[in-house]
Amino acid sequence: MSAGWVAAGVRGQGLARSRLGHDGACSLATTESLADALAILVRTPYGREVRADMDLIDAQQAVAATVLWHLRILAGWAPSLRSGSLRLMAAGFEIANVTGHMARLAGQPAPAPFALGSLAMAWPMVSVARTPAEVRTALRTSVWGDPGSDDLPTIRLALQLGWTRRILDSVPAAADWAISGTALVLARVLAVGALPALSRSTRRDVTHILGPQWQQASSLDELARCLPRPAAQALRGVNGAENLWRAEVRWWATVESTGAALAARPHPGPASGIGVVGLLAADAWRTRAALAIAARGGGVLSEVLDAVA
Repeated sequence: MSAGWVAAGVRGQGLARSRLGHDGACSLATTESLADALAILVRTPYGREVRADMDLIDAQQAVAATVLWHLRILAGWAPSLRSGSLRLMAAGFEIANVTGHMARLAGQPAPAPFALGSLAMAWPMVSVARTPAEVRTALRTSVWGDPGSDDLPTIRLALQLGWTRRILDSVPAAADWAISGTALVLARVLAVGALPALSRSTRRDVTHILGPQWQQASSLDELARCLPRPAAQALRGVNGAENLWRAEVRWWATVESTGAALAARPHPGPASGIGVVGLLAADAWRTRAALAIAARGGGVLSEVLDAVA
């Protein structure tokens, strides 16, 4: 075991212990306003990015930005992780930057880009693109490959599903997350009747992850029956678009539980680093949900989380 991995393991455990946690998020959700929730949150590690005067969208973006900063810290302690699996696990932030840039090109509002630093892949080229066609060109010449179109919905799906394929192929510790996450994305696409609009490259990615049977599905029930076990489990009990939130909550619970098991491995290494990533991401998702509940006047987050247990 290298000294770098020992140092990264210690740092990762410190980051994991700094999470808000289930109880902290549930307490945040019971506050009666977003202002009250933010007054609490700024005194936590999320306070590095969160300010007390933010609106809900900016506050949720700041929570995510805190996770990205922590990943950059972890990457600094484990350079070999930065160049491989950690950069890949952080690619969701790049996807958000790319889709936000495309929204701004279309005159639509979008959050400010995340500061990716050394975790960036195509973003430096995409960020200077002046048209959707230039965005597609930048992606085509990068590790992402050609998304198959220059319209925003197609690019978003191509990036999301290309991301999960690459995780499946390159990050064994997160393979089940990639499989079940792909099933969730596909279920949302099916629920809005958009399966025929998937690009050829995106269809190849989905088939690589889930096998070919998904193409025969015309309902969520049929989709679940066509998928490999980890993916089918993600859709268990979801028989309508209105219940997809249950699958998402269940997916995040799985990410957190398996992330905890990976992070607790006695010998630090790539798998334990990925476990820390899962813990931080799940905590941010739950914290963002708590802020949304607080912004509506407060409620009981634990009831939502327990609904799919």
